[in-house]
Amino acid sequence: MIIIMQPGVSDDDIARVIERLEERGYGHHISRGVERTVIGAVGAPEGEKQQVAEQLSRLPMVERVVPILKPYKLVSREYQPEPVTVKVGPAQFGGKQVSVIAGPCAVESEEQLMEAAQAVKAAGATALRGGAYKPRTSPYSFQGLGEAGLELLAQARDLTALPIVSEVMDPRQVEVMAGWVDALQIGTRNMQNYDLLREVGQVGMPVVLKRGFAATIQEWLRAAEYIAASGNLDIILCERGIRTFETETRFTLDLGGMAAAKQETYLPIIVDPSHSMGIHRLVGPMALAAVAAGADGLMIEVHPHPDQALSDGPQSLTPTSFEKLMQQVRTVALAVGREI
Repeated sequence: MIIIMQPGVSDDDIARVIERLEERGYGHHISRGVERTVIGAVGAPEGEKQQVAEQLSRLPMVERVVPILKPYKLVSREYQPEPVTVKVGPAQFGGKQVSVIAGPCAVESEEQLMEAAQAVKAAGATALRGGAYKPRTSPYSFQGLGEAGLELLAQARDLTALPIVSEVMDPRQVEVMAGWVDALQIGTRNMQNYDLLREVGQVGMPVVLKRGFAATIQEWLRAAEYIAASGNLDIILCERGIRTFETETRFTLDLGGMAAAKQETYLPIIVDPSHSMGIHRLVGPMALAAVAAGADGLMIEVHPHPDQALSDGPQSLTPTSFEKLMQQVRTVALAVGREI
């Protein structure tokens, strides 16, 4: 349920409502607007909600109580009707701007990462991606450099001033990674790793949540709800393609699903055409289509030498190709009333 407070309520009034919620076993999240404060309440048994709502509505500091019918309470547009922005370091996701996260799939060496970081910065990227821990289909594939990779990412941030996004794979990695990066990415294989979702929800930093390649929109948003219910609403959703019968591309980029999700949630949604296509020649067209369809940003894999990449070389753009794509993205963004 949503408790909408009267204009001008005091901190003591808000604390009194929260105390009543906690007494009944509810979790809560406070959203302070210009004119009103809204308290989202989740977690109590369904049978009690009507009674609690009636009791709270009688308090003088409460304007009204509104039930949320969606199964994803805190990330639905019933809780927050208008889209919001999420900041990753100085970069902003959502609003009028189309933000671009770019960089190599995996951190392989200092030379490789610094060259990629400087190239994407020069082309206009707003954040740098790079995997220190890599979830690979085969246990014999390159698994990443681990904490040494995080140190290199921090060096790249110092060099370029770009905030860092990197994938976390295990709840035990969260505390270490939070000390190095600016946003934690949950990959497609971990979208329903609920222990990990709860852990990143408690760490107090932005989270990029990729859609599972076999997940429905509802399941994706319920996964985001795990993070929100743990106390963190700084969530950026990422559409990265789903598995269908088609075999010409690695996955099928579900831009219709992305557009549908934007109707359901106020969270910013970005698109990863690199992982969905798996072929570098198709990344550009789908990136442009995503921006035209309303994506709040892109995640693009860029490698100085894709033919030598230890991970995902076939889908990675060269710095030159990425620079050309960014020029095209700017044109499309302006055409649909956005900017980059």
